Formats: sequence, structure tokens, C-alpha cells
Amino acid sequence: MLRVLASKELHGGNLGIAVLLMPIRLFAVRVVPLLLMMFMAHAVADDNADRDKEVMLVLDQFMKSLNQLDIVAHTDTMHFPHFRHTKGDVVVLESPEDYFPYLDLPQAQRREKLRNVLGAQWDHSEWISREIVQASPAKVHVATTFVRFRKDGSEIGAFDSLYILTFEGGRWAIKGRSSFAPR
Repeated sequence: MLRVLASKELHGGNLGIAVLLMPIRLFAVRVVPLLLMMFMAHAVADDNADRDKEVMLVLDQFMKSLNQLDIVAHTDTMHFPHFRHTKGDVVVLESPEDYFPYLDLPQAQRREKLRNVLGAQWDHSEWISREIVQASPAKVHVATTFVRFRKDGSEIGAFDSLYILTFEGGRWAIKGRSSFAPR
């Protein structure tokens, strides 16, 4: 829409026509940038939603494979070198074999070794909370709480942790963890 206003200019007393493109100008200056920002924010949100979903799927697989005592699938959720920070120590694990040195054993023996590492009372673990607290296109920090349970459903303990997932080699995986869990 075009608005034309007549006004008497103060310069020389001539009657001039001032053409004001106010509605078009207002649209171009205020609405278009707002629409672009909304579109870009939506596109970024969609990208973040896809990233966040992939990150949570990795954490789901991490917990599922642990509960199934499937150490091969469990280490597949990690990038190596992998680090773990517990009890004031940082341990860097260069390979899946460093993480779990019994990978060459038959599956039944691997499961028994993993069960021993987790403790005699342990039956399964569950995520209680997971929240992405910082993120970039290639790295995500997830604040978590997980609980270890006995077979009767009673709680062994709840542990706060920070998981760091990175996008490397075309996939998301856990690069490191800092946990208050004893092991």
C-alpha cells in the first residue's frame, strides 16, 4: 500500500508532495528481519532437535547395553580415546580393550567379568534425569543422574554425572564422563 501526503515545505514556501512508503518501509525494516530471524531460529532449533535426539539415543544405548551386560555394544557408544573422572582421578582409555580388557573372552565370561565390576548387589541402572546444559554442533554436555538398583528394586545409590558427547567420524558417541559414582 502506498500513502501519499501533501505538505507545505518550509524551504521557500513551495507546496511539495512527500511520498511516504511507510507501510512498505515498515514491512521491509521491521517485519522481514523478524520473519528471517524466526525462520533461522526454527531451522537451528530443528538442527538442535536432531542433534539432541541423537545424543539421547546414544545415552539410551549406553544404559541398555550396560543393563544387558553387552560390553561390545557398550563400548560402541564411546569414542576413544575416552576419559573418565571419578574419585579425583582422570583416567584416559585409549581403546575399548583399555576400557574392558576382557573383550577377547567368550560372551558369557565377559558378562560375568562386567557383573563383578558392577558389584554383587547390582541388577540394573536407570537414568533419572538427563539435561543438555551446553552444546555446540560437535560437542554436547549432558548433566545426568542415574540410579543403580538391586534385583528387588531397592536403590543401591543415585549418582550425578556429566557426560560429554562428541561428533567424530560421522557419529555421536560419549567422549568422556565425570561422575560421583564409586566406579
